[in-house]
Amino acid sequence: MHSTHEERLAALQLALPHAPKPVAVYKPVVVVQGLAYVSGHGPVRTDGSLITGRVGSDLTLEAGHAAARQVGIAMIATLREHFGSLDRIKRVIKLLGMVNSAPDFYEHPKVINGCSELFAEVFGAEHGIGARSAVGMGPLPGNIAVEIEAIFELV
Repeated sequence: MHSTHEERLAALQLALPHAPKPVAVYKPVVVVQGLAYVSGHGPVRTDGSLITGRVGSDLTLEAGHAAARQVGIAMIATLREHFGSLDRIKRVIKLLGMVNSAPDFYEHPKVINGCSELFAEVFGAEHGIGARSAVGMGPLPGNIAVEIEAIFELV
């Protein structure tokens, strides 16, 4: 059964937060030659609060995975606000996932899977999985648990 990105999103019954507003000098989305470059997003909950802490000390791997999924949900909110519909997205090209991690935590890819798995659900396995990097960082802004930026190809 073929369904649109919007139909798959509706089937997931996700509560989207308001699209986060820039907290510094940047644009949330820049479109160049059919590609949407999405600035780094944090794990924004529907009430506007952020998931904070270091994965591997303050947060478990599972909590980090959930935070990365929440980043993907926030990014979807931004895409919908910017384009009016997720159906403007053709495919995920690339993700850069940054994990606020303890020095002895090494499972960064498993954390970022939270976002990648969500995008596969929303955009389909063929178009929702792109190239990716998953890295550990020292403190992230506001001590957020995860930050992810992305590049999408547009229809």
